[in-house]
Amino acid sequence: MAKPAEQPPSDMEVDAAPEDKPTVRFSINVLELMREAQMQHGLRQSDYTRYRRYCSARLRRLYKSLKFLHGRGRYNKRNISESTITDVRYLHIVFYMAERAWSHAMEKKTAVPNAKQRIYMLGRFRKAVKWATLFSQLCSVKGDSRTSLEAEAYASYMKGNLLFEQEKNIEAAMINFKNTRAVYEELGKYGSIENQLLCRQRVEEVEPMIGFCSRKLGGSSLQEAELLDMENEGPANDLLKAKMEAVLSETRSQQAASMTDFYWLGRRFPITNAKTRVSILKAQQLERDLKGAASESIAADKKLAIFDKIFSAYHDARSCIRNDLASAGNAENIRDDLNGLDKAVSAVLGLRTIERNQLLVSIAKSKFTKHRDEKNEKITKPEELVRLYDLLIQNTTDLTDLVDSGRNKNEEENSFVHEYELKGVAFRAERCFYLAKSYSSAGKRAEAYALFCHACSLADSALQQLASSPDKALIQDMKSLSDNCRSSSCIEHATGIMEEESVPLKLSKGVSTMSLADNKSKENKYLLDMLDSYESAIGEPNTKAQHHITQFPPPFQAVPCNPIVLDMAYNAIEFPSLENRMKKEKKGLLSRFWG
Repeated sequence: MAKPAEQPPSDMEVDAAPEDKPTVRFSINVLELMREAQMQHGLRQSDYTRYRRYCSARLRRLYKSLKFLHGRGRYNKRNISESTITDVRYLHIVFYMAERAWSHAMEKKTAVPNAKQRIYMLGRFRKAVKWATLFSQLCSVKGDSRTSLEAEAYASYMKGNLLFEQEKNIEAAMINFKNTRAVYEELGKYGSIENQLLCRQRVEEVEPMIGFCSRKLGGSSLQEAELLDMENEGPANDLLKAKMEAVLSETRSQQAASMTDFYWLGRRFPITNAKTRVSILKAQQLERDLKGAASESIAADKKLAIFDKIFSAYHDARSCIRNDLASAGNAENIRDDLNGLDKAVSAVLGLRTIERNQLLVSIAKSKFTKHRDEKNEKITKPEELVRLYDLLIQNTTDLTDLVDSGRNKNEEENSFVHEYELKGVAFRAERCFYLAKSYSSAGKRAEAYALFCHACSLADSALQQLASSPDKALIQDMKSLSDNCRSSSCIEHATGIMEEESVPLKLSKGVSTMSLADNKSKENKYLLDMLDSYESAIGEPNTKAQHHITQFPPPFQAVPCNPIVLDMAYNAIEFPSLENRMKKEKKGLLSRFWG
């Protein structure tokens, strides 16, 4: 067993006791140890099985290196106490025992356990609390002050997880989470930048769990977008997300029991499938949160994430409806209702797609007029806006075709089709404007001028049709677009005239510099050809001229040909006979008679 004095100074501190006997104080950065192990072994992808196996392998290595084995064949339990700890690795054993139990519980939790598996999962959480408490007690005796404080915060977090999952004492769970937050808020004020960042991340992970406990105790209703906004990265929130999803699913199921019809453009469509009701209700709740009073404070990326969840909910509803259509048989009334419901849900999905693409356009426009700042933020090119408006034009065309496909349309459907046809005209005007911008940036003045004029005529036509429309924001956009088109066309016209006027000047300047004399100064001089003279072949440092070191590929050189020789004496030479040098064939006695 290693002596305490042989431990590295980075892992322990030695304090003098009154009896001149040194007392070992180990130092462990618990949060850094935990975060490094979790992020490198599976929890970056929320793979709790991989992390649990890593903890088991790590414990095996620790037991073997410390020779702290439990016997061969028959298991002989060996406890870890204060007197046992003479090496910091004994504290690591207790820590990884707690982590292994916790990861096993989270593995069962993410697998949606039944009643029997839930009992086993709670047992794993209790085991994690047991080892975390022992770790805190041992660190308070054998660790320094910071290690003891971090171990206490770690044990409080494990207790909070257990109470949070049991749902028996939410107030005690909130107290434990608040203790954890208080410890890491204080520790985050000191130390290195990496340590401060880790503590801040830990506080951000614990904060939503405290908010959930306070709402649970206060009995206030849980808003969909507010809870879904708590989806920070990290394994600490996986339990919270599972709990939130369970609460929201239960709430939707209760509300869906009273939802029997779906209304769209003055028509009523009955909903008989429970799964369809739950999916549509989930999408409607997300839409209310997206369009609520607090929607202005929601960031753009959060809105895009909510739109993705809305699309997922409506796609689930459509799949349920089409499964019902496949199993409806020949019942005409049921099939008509399901077809109408499918058409209505598809129309709502197309409408939300247009709204999402408009949000993308607004984000791209905000970056279109910006200049590059210190962060080198990517600026939107006009071609990207042209592509977005192509999508919007296609979306409006598909939506109007879908709504206009019915035979007996009511007044609301006709007004809806007319409204989105006008929006399609506005989108075409915007697309033409940014297409002209792309030609202008390419230096094609005539094409840009023609496109600006066409965009101006489209904007004016849209303004005439929108005269009686209640959409004041769209009217204002078309007015500003018309003004921008006029000013841009004037600028392009003037720029084109200036460039055309400068062409003869450039031509005359070029002709004036031409000379019929042999100008040897323009010939490229290479460094290898003028090694005896001091003259630069690299060029000026601020220019982009080519460096003339040597010519490559090398020029062709004249090479003398070999002379043509005709051998006239070959036919007059008589060569000697070589038969005497050839090997003679030996013949036997019989061959002499028979030839």
